[in-house]
Amino acid sequence: MSQPPLRGIRILDLTNVLAGPFACHQLAHLGAEVIKVELPGTGDLARQLGQDEGLSARNMGVSFLAPNPGKRSVTLNLKSQSGRDVFERLVASADVLVENFRPGVMDRLGLGAKALRTRHPNLIYCAISGFGQDDPMAARPAYDQIVQGISGAMAITGSPSEHPLRAGWPVADTVGGLTAAMAISAALNAPERGAFIDISMRDALMATMGWAVSNYLVAGVEAEPAGNENLTSAPSAAYRCADGLLNIAANKQEQWEALAAHLGLGQLTTDPRFITRADRKANRTALNTLIENALSSRPAAHWEEALNGIGVPAGRILSLPQALEQARAAGQIAAFDIGEGREAEVFRTGMRFDGQPLAVDSPPPELGQDTDAVLSELGLTGDEIAALREENAI
Repeated sequence: MSQPPLRGIRILDLTNVLAGPFACHQLAHLGAEVIKVELPGTGDLARQLGQDEGLSARNMGVSFLAPNPGKRSVTLNLKSQSGRDVFERLVASADVLVENFRPGVMDRLGLGAKALRTRHPNLIYCAISGFGQDDPMAARPAYDQIVQGISGAMAITGSPSEHPLRAGWPVADTVGGLTAAMAISAALNAPERGAFIDISMRDALMATMGWAVSNYLVAGVEAEPAGNENLTSAPSAAYRCADGLLNIAANKQEQWEALAAHLGLGQLTTDPRFITRADRKANRTALNTLIENALSSRPAAHWEEALNGIGVPAGRILSLPQALEQARAAGQIAAFDIGEGREAEVFRTGMRFDGQPLAVDSPPPELGQDTDAVLSELGLTGDEIAALREENAI
């Protein structure tokens, strides 16, 4: 790839914490210039979040570092007239604006989608919120756990004896961010530039629950928590080996027969309880016990290699550090110097172009580090920038 696909696109990132920053994280890796517009003094709330108090005290919290490499940071006080005037000049130079304030906040500043697109009709304005701009719950804060619960996702997560459970990471935020990045990329490719994109984290998350949703809407069957079982097939679950758990997904008849033969359980393929997929699903508890008894003789790594070797999908359940070592080998971990003798490693994206993982050149920005440079690019003089700073507009 001679150059990233979004090279030459300027995006204003007015977002905080995760859904919006994660959307712009994808776009930065795709080559867009992302200017993060932050509140003077404090900036993105994520700058104070994370498991390293020293970094949080520096306004470079771990939660901020992950989705913000490759961006520039400009501080602007949008409650001041001077700050809004500068912002208008920034908007005039941009292709896309992304914000995740509560619905109505930008309108009250006179900077909402309708107002800005009247003055800048080619602008792509993307608003990310918990429930959408016009939903009855629009005014509610968009916390990931709240969205996971209201979407129905938590109700079907966990085991039959222990549910509901939230996902172990902010899945509603990240799915909302990915949905926004996809919509923005599409809008940039439209024959005519200019759009208002309304992203609901709840709706974006529910759109990923395809089979669970369709089974209810079409077949009238309500999804139930299944733990580590795949309710559409058997044997397809997490099985205990000599030293840990192994996922096996023998979803096809030939995979089941190969698995049974390899484990010395070939007689089960003619057992009336296990002949067909439907039989195995109806008797999955008994089947799982027999499979685990056979697997208990060897470690999970042995079975993972052996079963994949005969065409049976299998994979160990790794710890996050173990999984990250695989990602490192695949080139998906980037390291940045973040000052004071610290280096931060962050995950890139799941995308590769022409065999190469996407990358950005610069570390997550210090708060406001690019303010003077960006305003100079807009044509402001040094005296004008100093005056804005004196007014607390930047």
